[in-house]
Amino acid sequence: MHPLRFHGRYPYSAITRRTDYAWPKSRRLAVYLGFNIEHFAFGAGLGACIGPKGHEPDVLNYSWRDYGNRVGVWRCLELFGQLGLKVGALINTALYDYCPEVIEACVKRGDELIGHGHTNSERQGEMNETQEKALLKYCRERIEKQSGQKAQGWLSPWISESFVTPDLLQETGYSYTLNWCHDDQPVEMNTRAGKIWAVPYPQELNDIPAIIHRQMSASAFADLIVDNFDEMLEQSRTQPLVMGIALHPYIVGQPHRLRHLRRALQHIVKEKRVWFTTPGAIANWVGESPISDTSFFS
Repeated sequence: MHPLRFHGRYPYSAITRRTDYAWPKSRRLAVYLGFNIEHFAFGAGLGACIGPKGHEPDVLNYSWRDYGNRVGVWRCLELFGQLGLKVGALINTALYDYCPEVIEACVKRGDELIGHGHTNSERQGEMNETQEKALLKYCRERIEKQSGQKAQGWLSPWISESFVTPDLLQETGYSYTLNWCHDDQPVEMNTRAGKIWAVPYPQELNDIPAIIHRQMSASAFADLIVDNFDEMLEQSRTQPLVMGIALHPYIVGQPHRLRHLRRALQHIVKEKRVWFTTPGAIANWVGESPISDTSFFS
């Protein structure tokens, strides 16, 4: 039998056989919130659904998602502020045309802005290389022009990649990707012109797979966050780990879910042994530290 096709981005590495290190102030567990703020085309394209997808215009599902930008995002930002948490704001650049005050609020809070496509109505993996590179370049330039931040990171809408996405990310100035969910530590990935970091991004601790696809209750999702945190805190006694929590304001910003999210986050912020941070700060730490060594991280 022939070997299976392999991506060549990183070799296998067992997490139990890696060099030890620590996060700032000797912390062992890094925790961040990946806050996905998205905008969708009306009457066309993709989008999560609370009910069966209807013919276009699909007013039910479009307006349910729009609740996130009109109401949910503000309730969530208020909660994050009460808890003293900065977030990694994963933004569609179409928000600059629709509700720029949402992004302005994140910038004012000191949140990190992360590229998340122009809209979640499309998948970049369906584009040709020229189109995909233009999208990555456009989003980074628009964020810098309108918000004054140079976006370091990228999360593809729907985690959609082509075979050259990591290469294009590195070539257009991004230093890390959140697309790959294969580890609990940052992993340095190979590209055709250099290296790029893969910062762990959750597909389990994520409200879309948990609540929309698995139909978990708000209470169960909050318990999932607490259980995951408590277990990773124990695991981090022996090695540094990253725990991301992926949230969407049109889901967790609904009042009945926000109440349970508050309970889960209050449990987490009480722990003083944790580095509450952003994905960009994690990428910077491993990139600038002497521990950034391909033999360890690959």
